[in-house]
Formats: sequence, structure tokens, C-alpha cells
Amino acid sequence: MITVAGLVPYLGGALAAGGVAVAATRQRELMLRWCVWAIGVPLLTAAFWLGPPGIAVLASVVGAVAVAEYGGLLKLGPVDRVVLGAAVLGLVLTAWLAPGEVLRVAAVGALAIAGVPLLSGDAEHGLRRLGTGLLGLVWLGVLAGLVPLGTLGLVLFVAVSIADIVAYAAGRRLGGPHLSPLSPAKRWSGTLAGAAAGLGVLAVLSCLTWQTAVAVAVGGPLGDLLESMIKRGAHAKDSGGWLAGSGGLLDRIDSLLVALAVLWVLT
Repeated sequence: MITVAGLVPYLGGALAAGGVAVAATRQRELMLRWCVWAIGVPLLTAAFWLGPPGIAVLASVVGAVAVAEYGGLLKLGPVDRVVLGAAVLGLVLTAWLAPGEVLRVAAVGALAIAGVPLLSGDAEHGLRRLGTGLLGLVWLGVLAGLVPLGTLGLVLFVAVSIADIVAYAAGRRLGGPHLSPLSPAKRWSGTLAGAAAGLGVLAVLSCLTWQTAVAVAVGGPLGDLLESMIKRGAHAKDSGGWLAGSGGLLDRIDSLLVALAVLWVLT
């Protein structure tokens, strides 16, 4: 298994090569995206280098932002968002401090989320609030899986990110059948090319197993489609607009979330 220190040359080289390629295109949006990566990748690497405490802090911050974006997309009220955020934070901290109690804490979080519409007597929107909250707990709560994975979590993020980039570029160039009505811009050609690129990253970093392969090749695209379904239901193009050139944080981690869930189930 590669270490965080061993990943640094690969990440630095990828950033440098990406910077040269983006500068050659002279496209402002791509340049903004590269700047976000240039800031974000060192922060991610530092968090994983610190081990479980750093990963837990990172997952907690990401979870809080993701809950805010998710709640905004699906118009959850302030109390629903706070309870969902507390449930996700509780899962992350439990994965760090008491990993044997994760399922118990998940059950407590689900009950708390269900209790909000029940105690408020919301007969009109209670079912929607309950379903939205539980989906958020399942979807965003898998961030807790980053803590026990350690360096492999960072490798998984790198693999699905490169797979997404290659899928986007290859799909536009190669064309062919659409992947799903949920995301008309995505093609099977791009998805397969992205999967191949993601598996190549896993192989280069000595992390290729059948479990990680399924997580990247299957979980990654499914995560992207899941967020597309949520955004279409909310009639929104992006989960947010604060991340320069990239929309919101959920737009960047959607593939990772389901890839994490798949890997968690398989291992």
C-alpha cells in the first residue's frame, strides 16, 4: 500500500501537467478549476498525512458543507439541516473514536431525523422531509468511511477524480450512446474511458483490487448520476456556486461518495 508521502510526487506531477494543459487552452473556466485543485489538493494531502485525526476533521468540514448544499437543493428547513448535520458529524467522529459503534450511532441519527417531522406534526410535508433526511444520512454519512480507509481514501478520491475528467473529455470527443436520461451530456464511451483511466491510477499506485476496481468503475459513475437525479428533481444546475469554476462541493465529491459506499460494502 502506498503512503501519503509516496503519493506527493504523483499529485504534484499531475497538478503541474494539468496546469500546463489548462494554460494551453486559455479557457478561463478551466483555469479557475485548476486553481481550486491547486489549493485543495495540498490541503487534502495534509489532512491525510495527519492520519485519523486529520481525516476526521476533513470529513467533518466536508460533511457540514455538503449538508448545507444538500439541504439547500431540497429545501430542508433549518432544524432538519441541523439534525442531519449532527448525524453526519456523529458518524464521522464515531468512525474515528469508537468504530465499533458506527451502526448504533447511524440508527440514533436516523431516529433523530425521523423525529423532527414527527414531533412537529407535519402531515403535509413530513414524508418528504423524512425521506430527504434519511437519504442525506445514507449518502453523506459514508464520509465516515474515509477515516478507517486512511491513505486508500485519498487514492480513491484521486482515481474517481481522474476518471471523471477523462470521462468528460472522452465522451465529448468520441460521442456515441448516452449513458442515462438523468445526465444527457454523459456517454457510454466516456464512462468506459474514465473507468479505464481510474483503474490505471489504482494500478500505478499499487491499490488495484477487485473491490477498488468496482468502487471506481461502477460506484463513481453511479454517484454522478445520483447527484444528477437530485439536481434535476430540484431544478438546479449545480449544488452551489461558491467554488470557482466548479459549482458546489457536492459537484466535486458526488462520485467519491458512492464509490466509498461500494468499497465499504465490499470490504
